[in-house]
Amino acid sequence: MKLEKFERPYGDVRDIMLARAKHGRNPLDNVDYETARAILERLTSTERDAWAAAFSAAAAPYEAKARDAAGRGDARAAAANWKLAYGFLRAARYPAPNSAGKKLAYKKSQNAYRALEAYAASPLQLVVIPFQGKPGEGTEIVAYLRLPKTGTAPYPVVMIWGGIDSFKEERRVERYLKAGMATLSIDMPGVGEAPLAGSEDAERMWDPIFDWIAAKPALDATRVAVVGCSTGGYWATKLAHTHKHRLAAAINHGGPAHFAFTEEWIHEAAHGEYPFDLAETLACAFGRASFEEWVAYAPKLSLLDMGLLDKPCAPLLCVNGVDDSVFPIRDHYLLLQHGNAKSARFFPGGHMGHGDGWDVTDTLVGWLAGHLLPAAARDKVQA
Repeated sequence: MKLEKFERPYGDVRDIMLARAKHGRNPLDNVDYETARAILERLTSTERDAWAAAFSAAAAPYEAKARDAAGRGDARAAAANWKLAYGFLRAARYPAPNSAGKKLAYKKSQNAYRALEAYAASPLQLVVIPFQGKPGEGTEIVAYLRLPKTGTAPYPVVMIWGGIDSFKEERRVERYLKAGMATLSIDMPGVGEAPLAGSEDAERMWDPIFDWIAAKPALDATRVAVVGCSTGGYWATKLAHTHKHRLAAAINHGGPAHFAFTEEWIHEAAHGEYPFDLAETLACAFGRASFEEWVAYAPKLSLLDMGLLDKPCAPLLCVNGVDDSVFPIRDHYLLLQHGNAKSARFFPGGHMGHGDGWDVTDTLVGWLAGHLLPAAARDKVQA
């Protein structure tokens, strides 16, 4: 029997987003709550350009204040206003830059983010890595490199990326840097500035990145780890198997592997905690455009059906919430049942295991310390 697509009413979207704004969650973790509430109450749908226009308009005053403060040499005020401008522009392009208005908001959000980062304690280095792909694909990979202020070069490297709606600008890497790890934030295939869409072989995007790391004296190519968040956990798991020889460790933080790509789960997840059209946003990241196209294509991405899961892999940590309604916890159980022994840490609650009373990032950094750092530094991080 053909399952019918579920259309979430705007009232439900509004309520979910208001809850996220109240608790400072993606994508409303850097905005003024009352302004966000007024926007969400005023909107009547998630029509893409109307959504982008409403949140972009809220960013404009902060952009002006940031430029004025920078001109006066007031670094603190400039940073504070760039942070708010970035927060509203990020919300404007959410969940994906898939319309003219959202594409403009995404570009402006990047400009605001890079202006903000100029005031950071560990300023980012904008990196452009050449990419030779297939006809029609991009020619470069854009990344943000940060080096720690502790430890000595060559530094271990944590390559980190998000999922379908959280790009390299949203990666919070302070904890990794404090532990003495360099970080390289990138966009997974199909989102942000990635040069190619997600596909059955898009892991080839990482080949030139590994080569670039190996050519940098300040980075230790023998101590490279990957952290894939949400949908990005899929690519971390795949790389742990396809690029085992180039990885010291890998983390799948809330990502899919097999069951998430079945028609039954796609329909079930449409009713879950994700506020927008999950299937259509996933489709966008994998070069598709509609719910129907995603249902037809998704099964091809199964790592189980590809025959990868019983092959050797790099040390892999699986982290998620046991009640995740975006990607099923069964996918993580499946990973534990195949191939090499793996590590796991499952938390109460929903997608990615975030919740009150605990910090998932502590688990990620502590586990990576055991694979990337010398004993003295490792013990300090894990204490």
